[in-house]
Parts: sequence; C-alpha cells; structure tokens
Amino acid sequence: MIPDRLRKQFEFALELDKEKNILRQTHLSSNGRRENDAEHAWHMAVMAYLLREYSNEEIDIAKVMIMCLIHDVVEIDAGDTYCYDPSALATQKERELAARDRIFGMLPEDQRAEFTALFDEFEACGTPESRFAHSMDNMQPLILNDSNDGGDWREHGISATQVYGRHKMTRLGSEILYDAADEIIQKNIEKGNLKK
Repeated sequence: MIPDRLRKQFEFALELDKEKNILRQTHLSSNGRRENDAEHAWHMAVMAYLLREYSNEEIDIAKVMIMCLIHDVVEIDAGDTYCYDPSALATQKERELAARDRIFGMLPEDQRAEFTALFDEFEACGTPESRFAHSMDNMQPLILNDSNDGGDWREHGISATQVYGRHKMTRLGSEILYDAADEIIQKNIEKGNLKK
C-alpha cells in the first residue's frame, strides 16, 4: 500500500503536469509556437546555472533553480498574466496567492511550508537568490523575443519604456545581464520592433 506521504507527493507531481498546458505570450525561438509555463521554468533554471557567474551577489544556485522551477506553478489555477497587461496585473497577486495555497496545500506539511516559503521569497525579491531568479524571469523572454525579431513585442505594441520598466528587476540580480538587456533593447528599438 502506498504511504500517505508518497501518495500526496505523487498527486502533487501530477498536478505539476498541468503547467505544460499554460501557454505564455512568448513564442519559442525562430518564430516557433507559443511556449508553455513548464518550458519557461525549465529554460530559466538552466539559464540560472549557466549564467550564475554574473550574479551581483553570492548565491545558492540550487535554491535559485528551484525558485525558477516553481515560480509559475500557481498559473495552473491563476493563468498566465501577461507582464504588460495592467488589468490582469491588478488581480494577479490575489489569484496567485489562492493558487499557491491550493496547489502547495496538496503536499505533506513540511514540503508545503518549504515550497510556500520559496514561492514567497521569489515574490518578495529580497534575497540574492530571488533577485537573480527574477533576472532569469526577465532575460529568458527577452532573448526569445529578440530571436523572433521582436515579433511578440510588435504583436502587442510594446514600447521600450515598458521593457525597461520590467528590466529594473534584472539590474537588482545582475548588472552585467542588465547591460546585455539594454543592448538587446536598443537594437530592437533601432529595428522598429519596440516603440520609442
């Protein structure tokens, strides 16, 4: 007979599979289909490990990677909130907190507390790990948008000011990655992919 703890962990693992069905606005590189949340999280986690040397501060890379992997699990219930949609952003926190409580509530108590704390730490952006994880959350779609010749930005009529506003968080985690983002943004302004 499967122990209760293991049964709860299996149920949570199956719940995570639903993240593969949450489509984001960002398209895969080379003008592919829209990416899903699970792909975004995986890509961020690998990027975090790859780019860890550019963190402004010493970081626990394993902690950064798990933050990257779980930060959007709440979107199973809350849906993807497009970062440039003010009406969706107005209700994002409320929707995501309810989702956090339900989804992480499926876990055994110790793991529920651990995952909730990691999610909350990411959201608060007050630690070196959370700041670097946020840098990844910003850089990953930036490089995809750049690879698609700004197609997602053009489709939604996004301005450079909006993108720079998002990348304030990148700078908190990595000045070097912010400088790279600035170069990418400037290139896309010049190409007409971002409104001035």
